Amino acid sequence: MGELSVEEPSRRPRLQDVADEAGVSTASASLVLRGAAGPSEATRERVLSVAARLGYRPDRAASLLARRRSRLIGVLMDVRSTFHAQMVEDVHEVAAERGYDLVLSTITRTRDEGRAVETLLDSRCEALVLLGPEAPANRLSALDRQLPVVAVGRSVPSAGVDVVRAADDEGVALAVDHLVALGHRRITYVDGGPGIISAGRRRGYQRAMRRHRLGGQVHVMAGDHGEESGARAARELLASGLPSTAVVAYNDHSAVGVLDTLSRSGVVVPEAVSVIGYDDSPLSRLAHVDLTTVSQNSHELMQHAVAAVVERLDGGRTGHREVVVPPRLVVRGTTGPPPDR
Repeated sequence: MGELSVEEPSRRPRLQDVADEAGVSTASASLVLRGAAGPSEATRERVLSVAARLGYRPDRAASLLARRRSRLIGVLMDVRSTFHAQMVEDVHEVAAERGYDLVLSTITRTRDEGRAVETLLDSRCEALVLLGPEAPANRLSALDRQLPVVAVGRSVPSAGVDVVRAADDEGVALAVDHLVALGHRRITYVDGGPGIISAGRRRGYQRAMRRHRLGGQVHVMAGDHGEESGARAARELLASGLPSTAVVAYNDHSAVGVLDTLSRSGVVVPEAVSVIGYDDSPLSRLAHVDLTTVSQNSHELMQHAVAAVVERLDGGRTGHREVVVPPRLVVRGTTGPPPDR
């Protein structure tokens, strides 16, 4: 009985096969097939002819591995921020459309920004998208020399770092304009604490008040990013006899702290006091919150952030870019005319 012969399956042509057949090195063959400069026209024609005859197709996975491509974008976020959660959802969607995936690293009560960034650097990320980073410009610039960095939410006076942000000063000004149009004059601002983002929003409030000739009514109260800072500011206002008829808070979390304290004290919003937040986070859209707020257009911010990454990783762009997205006021149920109207 004769032996059953089994035909060996055809092997996919490799770059080495093309180089051997064309009589060139694999480096020269690779340059030709990538369209790079270097090989002569005769070498180029010979390699392309052999590649076509052998049916050579580049192995994309091997190519990515050879170039040490991970196609991972590292994203820094504050786990306590519902707005950051919204941006992460948006950046996932946009990055996937461009063939990238994400690695998330979080800031928490016990984990600072520096530690969170180190985790991303250790995770083979090709670029970083930092949501609301507080690191000084020189540190971000040094980080950008290691890999492309996009700072979202703040301006960075650096030649290397890409920036995507909303015009925060204009956003807070929209809130003040809305309240003034309703008839408010005594408008308090609950601050967000130290940092560039806080400074921009505070400046927007002060300028808008002066523009409306209300400079003598400017009232900035200390605060931070959390609900307790808003609650504390509201308690201080109540203890002072509530001289303000409206409150603009640094963000939605702080505004919710204001709303909760006023509600517990029997102060009706917006009949007695109007309240405006900032970010248009999912928290602000809850039916029982129904917060008037300023939207930063999260999805548009993330589209620009991912585009900046792709332009640098895949397009070879080297210059700095800053994109400023105009904010918009979202009017809901926490603003109305002052009680003396």
